[in-house]
Amino acid sequence: MKKIILSSLSILFSIIAFAQVTPPPSDKKVQIAILFDTSNSMDNLIDQAKARIWSIVNEISELRYEGALPSMEFSLYEYGNDGLSEADDYLRQVLDFTTDLDDLSQKMFGLKTNGGSEYCGAVIQKALDELDWSTDQTDLKMVYIAGNEEFNQGSVEYKKACTNARSKSVYINSIFCGDYDEGIRLNWFDGADCSGGDYFNIDPNKELVHIPTPYDVEIQKYNDSLNSTYYGFGIEGLRKKEMQYSEDGNAAVMNTSVATERSISKSKKGVYRNATWDLVDAVEEGKDINEIEEEALPEEFKNKTDKEKTALIEEKKVEREKYQAKIGELAVDREKFITDEKKKRAELGEEVDDFGSSVNLSIEKRAKSNGFVKEANTPE
Repeated sequence: MKKIILSSLSILFSIIAFAQVTPPPSDKKVQIAILFDTSNSMDNLIDQAKARIWSIVNEISELRYEGALPSMEFSLYEYGNDGLSEADDYLRQVLDFTTDLDDLSQKMFGLKTNGGSEYCGAVIQKALDELDWSTDQTDLKMVYIAGNEEFNQGSVEYKKACTNARSKSVYINSIFCGDYDEGIRLNWFDGADCSGGDYFNIDPNKELVHIPTPYDVEIQKYNDSLNSTYYGFGIEGLRKKEMQYSEDGNAAVMNTSVATERSISKSKKGVYRNATWDLVDAVEEGKDINEIEEEALPEEFKNKTDKEKTALIEEKKVEREKYQAKIGELAVDREKFITDEKKKRAELGEEVDDFGSSVNLSIEKRAKSNGFVKEANTPE
């Protein structure tokens, strides 16, 4: 009995400690628009992005502004695809600014390539005009455009788009898929530099480097437990719950490391937010469970008194926080293991040069210049 009590106290103190380090919410924003060339030659680039998206999310989740966690919004565009309208410059908005990370994942995994004409200036201008960019100059606002053709094609000159970006305090960051000097010759350097952004080049055909760790399997087990605490309600509840599982599957198909990165993102309270469909998140953000119609409730909450519903939701909230805390603890150990392994590989002359590492480098650099501070290895 004594062992059971001590074990229970250990879990309780873990949850309390977890709650104490959760940063307060903030009205600061990090807005990221990703513009992908989806012409035929870009399949490997898209695969790199799918594999690194959760690493990017985790990088942003470490940012603080005056101690507070900013909200992150992602948007997705594709361009250079023959399947799109010529009248629209072969481009389209795939996803408007959203905080829904499962939706971002689903849309990214749904991208298909098809040869076409790549108009960088047009897609940048479209993203700048269509998206609801913050007017706060200290918010971090970034466009990432990736491709491999001449930057200055089409009817919209990229320099005009740069002028528009500067007026909105938006950084354009270009990622050329090919040789560094060739990217400069094809204006990819100037396409970023003209807005104060960064230019990168990557080899889209290079095999991605994933570093397996001793913590991945255990994190995945806690992720399964974490999923069990989500209760979809209303019309969207069932669909979004299924999407949660399907995007776990998409990440797992890429690599165990990718699935682990997604699990870590999901453990970050205030980063993986699902109040529009999950009962626990909705109640925490102020929704009254007792005002939800009976038929809209998940089965576990039906035919219960108001007191029973409230007690059950509190039970599930504590259970979720326990799993989030455990993943957070393991994530710290995992990050240390990866950092040490990267140092060893660097000493051997190995480099990690891909879409994700390019984005993460520029996020850290620009965030600092806007007053954000990186607080690494902080469980959410």
